Amino acid sequence: MKSLPHALRIAGAALTGITLAACSSSPTAPAGTKRLSAAVGAPLKTCAELAQAFRFDQTTVDAVSTVPAGEMKQGTQPVAEHCLVKGAMHKRKGSDGRDYAIGFEMRLPKAWNGRFYYQGNGGLDGSVKTADGALGGGPLTGALMQGFAVISSDAGHSGPQTPYFGAEAQSRLDYGYQAVAKLTPMAKALIATAYGKGPDRSYLGGCSNGGRHAMVEAARGQAYDGYLIGAPGYRLPNAALAQLWGAQQWAPLAVPGATTQHPLNPSARIPDLSGAFTQAERKLVADAVLVKCDALDGAKDGLVQATQACQSAFNLKTDVATCTGERNGQCLSAAQKTVIASVFAGGRTTDGQAIYSAFPVDPGLAGDNWGLWKFTNSVALDPLSVGTVFSVPPGMFDPLKVDVNARLPLFSATNDVYRESGLSLMTPPGHENPVNVAKLKDRGAKVVVYHGVADAIFSAEDTRQWMLRLDRAMGGQADSFARFFPVPGMAHCSGGLATDQFDLLSPLVKWVEQGQAPQAVVATARGASNAGGVNTELPADWAPNRSRPLCAYPTVATYKGSGSLEDAASFSCQ
Repeated sequence: MKSLPHALRIAGAALTGITLAACSSSPTAPAGTKRLSAAVGAPLKTCAELAQAFRFDQTTVDAVSTVPAGEMKQGTQPVAEHCLVKGAMHKRKGSDGRDYAIGFEMRLPKAWNGRFYYQGNGGLDGSVKTADGALGGGPLTGALMQGFAVISSDAGHSGPQTPYFGAEAQSRLDYGYQAVAKLTPMAKALIATAYGKGPDRSYLGGCSNGGRHAMVEAARGQAYDGYLIGAPGYRLPNAALAQLWGAQQWAPLAVPGATTQHPLNPSARIPDLSGAFTQAERKLVADAVLVKCDALDGAKDGLVQATQACQSAFNLKTDVATCTGERNGQCLSAAQKTVIASVFAGGRTTDGQAIYSAFPVDPGLAGDNWGLWKFTNSVALDPLSVGTVFSVPPGMFDPLKVDVNARLPLFSATNDVYRESGLSLMTPPGHENPVNVAKLKDRGAKVVVYHGVADAIFSAEDTRQWMLRLDRAMGGQADSFARFFPVPGMAHCSGGLATDQFDLLSPLVKWVEQGQAPQAVVATARGASNAGGVNTELPADWAPNRSRPLCAYPTVATYKGSGSLEDAASFSCQ
């Protein structure tokens, strides 16, 4: 593998407008050889009896049932027989008079592989998602399919996307990090009761807020052997505030008075900002990016693999026509170019303080999910989290009128009710110098991170910078226990103009338990008849099963010069 030190030397290069610093590779560095012993499976000893047999402090088991083979499916594929346990921890009456608990479900395979998987869920949590341990777009083999015992939770409050929990101090803490800390020992004890032994190896994974859960636990608790971290919103408060800032920049360019349906409340209307940067205009920019960057990886195939090189090669100001008259979808106005560049730069307060990270430019910006986050969720969802979960004191506001400069300090504030700040409860301790995560190496734990390059809410550049800081803390040897896999074209967690179907859990297990460090992992497109679900945004000229290697940063999937452009075998990580 090509190691990170060379990238570190250029990490301080300035990010100006839409252009980021380029990164080339360096000679191969030796991977760490320390590994943990492999997990040993066991048969399920009991299911129905768990309701009476299992006891754990502050825990109630509400229902236990056997799920026959094939009754549950992942995509179109049947899941093997397993035991389903539903329950709750720490039931209580909140300070707001509402009932709270950490709801969970755990699925225990009849044929268990000796491993435990904590499934971190996304968004504001608030519901117990099916504990299948599935990651990657249209996943075919989640943790449950692979034989793991899997737990899923609502992170301490019920009601999807409800803002109420954010005003209750303890519920904030559970959402931030305490639910994971409370559920982990309980889940391991439940496994021991069900199988007669605890898990030999434990893994934690999730995407978006689930990725944040994993990254926070890696820095705080370190109770797991492997961490599979997808699109980590590890600076979620900053990212959400950048969305509000961006909405205020888009608004003057949008169609005056235009509204659209609220994504969570069909009877409500919200401002429609999409006219500020229309679908046709985003396609115009995406095509211009492809002209400049598509061939940098050796193949003109509608995918930009050489992400870092593209940031230097593409220039929004000169590579996209500037309108001399009315906007017509074939040009951008000067005002649009200014706003687009500033949004990609991450936004700044009026005194120049950075709000969030810059975003890498990628042709995936033409995708629907990119527009959803920038133009709809920025005024529908982000105000909920900023106002009620991350700020002290909490309070709602008009996202197009809120003073972003005054809001940012509220993330660091505390008072007699909220004794931990929003930044403290949401972000990994020491993420600016992740020495805590570096301690994982000493006991053989491993970290695999992936991120869609076209993610519009959490920046893949922010994740790259985290990896560079980790490498600095490790003296240039972070790749001995941590690897980062950018996914070109992929939107937030899945979808987009990308090969987004992949399994990074199996390589993580091999790394932890066999010492085989992942370097290239095959990812496929989800075209017609895909068993995990079809990605409707794929270009018509792609093969439905197009494949590419996901390459550990800073290596890039590079065309070998011959072979099918639809086949991962025609590319190598260089």
